[in-house]
Amino acid sequence: MIEELVTAGVALASVGTVYAMAAARVVKQYERGVVLRLGKLRSGVRGPGFTMIVPFVDRLQKVNMQIVTMPVPGQDGITRDNVTVRVDAVIYFKVVSAADAVIQVEDYRFAVSQMAQTSLRSIIGKSELDDLLSNREKLNQGLELMIDSPAVEWGVSIDRVEIKDVSLPETMKRSMARQAEADRERRARVINADAELQASKKLAEAAGVMSEQPAALQLRLLQTVVAVAAEKNSTLVLPFPVELLRFLERAQQPAQQPAQQVAPPASQAQQSSDRTAPTQQSLPEAQQLLIQPQELSAQAQQLLAQWQQSMQEQLPPVETPLDPDFGGSKSGQD
Repeated sequence: MIEELVTAGVALASVGTVYAMAAARVVKQYERGVVLRLGKLRSGVRGPGFTMIVPFVDRLQKVNMQIVTMPVPGQDGITRDNVTVRVDAVIYFKVVSAADAVIQVEDYRFAVSQMAQTSLRSIIGKSELDDLLSNREKLNQGLELMIDSPAVEWGVSIDRVEIKDVSLPETMKRSMARQAEADRERRARVINADAELQASKKLAEAAGVMSEQPAALQLRLLQTVVAVAAEKNSTLVLPFPVELLRFLERAQQPAQQPAQQVAPPASQAQQSSDRTAPTQQSLPEAQQLLIQPQELSAQAQQLLAQWQQSMQEQLPPVETPLDPDFGGSKSGQD
């Protein structure tokens, strides 16, 4: 009798152990358990930890509640400005309702992936190329709203969507490179022109100050000569005043005109005596016109001699002979 009781107890214990092992389930911290009893959804969702179900009656389905990172395959499309592009994206989502993710949709991952691809193609067709390249934040928000609208019914929440890469044809890349190069060149020219304008204003102000003090222009000339001579050059270039050349040119022009008037042709000299008398009376006036340019030329030569003497006194002695093309002396001490 005792042996039968012991055998029955061992059998019951074995059956209980097997039942417990079949009914015991462990739900991880990042998971939730959805129980279907005879195909019907139980009201409560099992939380993380140890839980029990009825073997052969209940079926426990675990749902991952972590954020899922899913790449969206590259989609080919034509933008609104008729440019063929290929766009890749990545989507971040998570399950917020485990029961809806199991009941409302067969495979929520596949459904989210297909919805993301469809929405990405729609965004490509509605956007321009410049928006895809520079205004991605706005496109990401629009893409997120398009995917999140149907995903809410599936118990899925879209965390964020990012456009990862935009592939362009080679011809479009070359065109954009030329456009960027032209824009860089335009900005460089604008900056250079602005610098020239500012420099011209400063030079005009400096010229106004130097015009008030003639000695300032002479000092500036001497500074330039010293700067050139500091390089130990064998030839020293001295600027020649252009105003003096213009003065000499104006002095020579009146000398040629009276000379032509004084020497009349032979045919006119043999005319009547009434025309010869006025010509003889105009000879003293022509002689005065000839004398005046000679005096002006002498004054110009005197001014030139004085200017050369003042330059020689102000400049330091140079041992190397000057360039004969600029009218310099043979020795630097002259």
